[in-house]
Amino acid sequence: MAPTKRTGVVLVGAALAAMTACAPAGTTPNTSVADNAQPAANAAAEPTAEPSAVPTPVEVADVDVTAGLVGKRVPRMGQVVTDDKGFVLYRFDRDSAKPPKTTCAGECARLWPPALTNSRPELKGVAADRVGTVARPDGTRQITIGGWPVYRYIGDKRPGQWKGQGVGGTWFVVTPTGTKNLSCLPTGTPKPVAPPPADGEEEEQAPLSY
Repeated sequence: MAPTKRTGVVLVGAALAAMTACAPAGTTPNTSVADNAQPAANAAAEPTAEPSAVPTPVEVADVDVTAGLVGKRVPRMGQVVTDDKGFVLYRFDRDSAKPPKTTCAGECARLWPPALTNSRPELKGVAADRVGTVARPDGTRQITIGGWPVYRYIGDKRPGQWKGQGVGGTWFVVTPTGTKNLSCLPTGTPKPVAPPPADGEEEEQAPLSY
């Protein structure tokens, strides 16, 4: 999640304990990591961005919408935002907040489903003036927090997991103000899981770089 041990074994055990300390209860850490640690620059919190205005509700057909956002503090990770089903939400460094812009589409969006809405989501623990939306290329509206578009991660198999933290060095758990949660970073740079196959396609054999 007896003979005395040699020092090398003890050190390895301590390192593994440090790696798993950030994993949510009942999960295993993502062990597919690169050798390079996260840059120290990530340790500083980013300034919050002005959110975009929430538009008049529009009809969105045949999409899974996010009915609510919940901001809360969880063990080890600290401040997070979940959707109405309890799944932790993320932000993407290649997006922008001023102005709000989403760059994750196609195969990327299959791996990181955008939190879509067709109305104002119900809020708990997230200030209304931090929440907005941004138009996606397909015409749907994606929720923003602090101006940043937010997403789920298909590698999180059940509510409360955050296996997407630090994936690719560009994906991070989002806080209720829209900043990155940097309190529980992986030792290296985790690789993403393989995206699910599209209709008529065979399953991907290797993960992508999103």
